Parts: sequence; structure tokens; C-alpha cells
Amino acid sequence: MDVLRYPIGHFDAPETIDTDALKGYITDISYLPSLIEIAVQDLDAWQLDTPYRPGGWTVAQVVHHLADSHMNAYTRFKLALTETSPIIKPYDEAAWAMLPDVQKTPVNVSITLLFSLHARWVHLMEALTPEQWERTFIHPEHGKVFKLNYIAGSYAWHGQHHLAHIVNLKEREQW
Repeated sequence: MDVLRYPIGHFDAPETIDTDALKGYITDISYLPSLIEIAVQDLDAWQLDTPYRPGGWTVAQVVHHLADSHMNAYTRFKLALTETSPIIKPYDEAAWAMLPDVQKTPVNVSITLLFSLHARWVHLMEALTPEQWERTFIHPEHGKVFKLNYIAGSYAWHGQHHLAHIVNLKEREQW
């Protein structure tokens, strides 16, 4: 079951996040919308409504979750860049996945949102100085301070993690 839940394992940040690692994170984030679009392009309504694992979200919920989560990440980046170690607002991801916009909105709307959001986010990240990558925010649920360079890696992983949920489901179901 853990393989279905974490198909690429957990995010394990390197001790030192260098320029090459950051470039890789930015590349992963920049390509994610295209990879998600390709992964779901031939799925019908029934397939999009199929959970990627028992007790897990449907494919559609995963796609909408990526848009919700990455919007929050982008906002957190901007807060960290414009405020001194702000305390960010957590949100209930599971509750968001049950809201009417997730239930009723076609996945292509969230994919379009991901394309636009990631374009802006990538432009922002590509322009950051080494000092800006060290900027932080505080996550009250974790009681921790996070640097933007770590967060970039975490969200690069996050996109690949959910992409693997979709791709692995398609392989298991031979879609």
C-alpha cells in the first residue's frame, strides 16, 4: 500500500541545495503541466473518477489538488520574498478536494491554470538571487522554518509524486 501512496518515495532534500539542484527543481516544475496534460488526455469521465489507490483521491481530484497546492506554494514564495519570515496559512487539502469546484469543474480548467501558474512561478524562480533562495516562511502546523530552496525541491517532488499516481494507475488498469 505504501508503494501506491508514495510511488516515488518521500521527498528527501539534499543537505546542500546547490545551483544544479535548483535548476532541476525549476525544470521539473516547468514541465509538470505538460506531463499532467499528457497523462490525462485520453481518459474518459469514468477513468477520471477512479481513485489512484483504495481510499485515495480520484484522478480528477489529484489534478485539481495540484492546482490548489501549487497556487498556495506560489503565494508562499511571494510572501517569503516580500515579508520577513511570514507565518503562512495552512489549509485542509482533503476538505478542498471535496468542494464543488473540484467535483464539477473539468480537469482541463485546472490544467490550464497549472500552465499559467507554473509559467509565472518559473519566471519568478529563474530570477531569484542566491540570497533570495535563502528566504524563509514559517509553517505553523509543522512548527518549522522552511527556506525557498527547500520548498522548490519539495514542490518539484510533489508534482512528480502525483504524476506517478496517475501514470501508475493507468499502467495497472492498462488504460
